[in-house]
Amino acid sequence: MTFPKLLPLIAATLVCGSCFVVEARQPQTAVKKPETTAQPVQPKWRLFRAPDGRFTVLMPGTPNKETQTQKTQMGEIDLEIFFAQPPKQQVAYVVVYNEFPHSYGTLTNPQTILDQAQAMVLKTTKSNLIRQRNIRSSNGHPGKEIEFINPGGKITRSRMYVAQGRLYQVMAITTKKQQQTLNKTITGYLNSFQVVLK
Repeated sequence: MTFPKLLPLIAATLVCGSCFVVEARQPQTAVKKPETTAQPVQPKWRLFRAPDGRFTVLMPGTPNKETQTQKTQMGEIDLEIFFAQPPKQQVAYVVVYNEFPHSYGTLTNPQTILDQAQAMVLKTTKSNLIRQRNIRSSNGHPGKEIEFINPGGKITRSRMYVAQGRLYQVMAITTKKQQQTLNKTITGYLNSFQVVLK
């Protein structure tokens, strides 16, 4: 299955160790449209609750869902992917999670998982790190926020959390121009993500 409504087309989906990477690329068009300075149309944001009830996040409408199985050094891992892209905006909002095999999730330090995920994201997308910081979810789970830019100029702001045997990744992928316009919206989106304790 492809993501036809995602303006930045999903160019890479990788699990490397415990890391899922999404890289956005603008579709190629034969006719170049003139640049406009109009503000993007703001969609109606809604609280989305994961089908299993384990997280909530504000999304611009109802997100699309896809499941992918990836082979990793830990064995096969299912990625649950939720994504939305508002019309007439060059931004994608993506939430991905994967379950860890029990032994890996209980024996590996969460900070190690987060550091490895960050290193793999930067390596596989050939991106440059803009900033990073350690964070915690609202209910105390360890996390990391990173911002990076890929060779095509797309900027990703991502927050990753290790919580109850899962790695969650909450991402907003956009262009430099749209990031300036949507900075508060993207921050609000990232802030809205909540792990729901089972």
